[in-house]
Amino acid sequence: MKEITTNSKPSFIKSLGKLATAAVFAVGSLVLGTGLAQAAEEVNIKDGYAVHGYDVVAYFTDGAPTEGDSQYVAEYEGAEYRFANVDNLEAFKADPAKFAPQYGGYCAFGTAMGRKFDGDPHAWRIVDGKLFLNLNKDIQERWLADTDGFIRGADHNWPIIVNLSDSDLENNPPESLTAGAI
Repeated sequence: MKEITTNSKPSFIKSLGKLATAAVFAVGSLVLGTGLAQAAEEVNIKDGYAVHGYDVVAYFTDGAPTEGDSQYVAEYEGAEYRFANVDNLEAFKADPAKFAPQYGGYCAFGTAMGRKFDGDPHAWRIVDGKLFLNLNKDIQERWLADTDGFIRGADHNWPIIVNLSDSDLENNPPESLTAGAI
């Protein structure tokens, strides 16, 4: 039998190489996609914006929920925030952590309970210089009954739930969560 040497690989090896490359890209895409999905869970985004498009600086400067304008937008922690005017936009850009709502804009009471519920821009409070949102005014009344305790509970839970979806929390809650004020 005559031995044939060549620099080219047989076609089935080329095909295996292409399949392996495709598999690596597919796995990489899944890993990146999961990372992006987790990042999206960190901030409550509604209608394309954090805090439903309300101006987070206005809570501190005007003491009221104020709708933002799409011409004044800044990105922070993977979310877009809208502002009512250029001054608020610039204040946010100078120190976004000062103005961004706690727990990614999810309901502070819900976070204390180990869940991720929407934060209503009209059910808000500033406590110790930090903005907190709640699901609605009724839930906010419950939260106000022990604000410090619920904040401690939410502070405990947030690092545990930050990258989890609410459906994951509902169906398979981590054992280390607290349930309410601590």
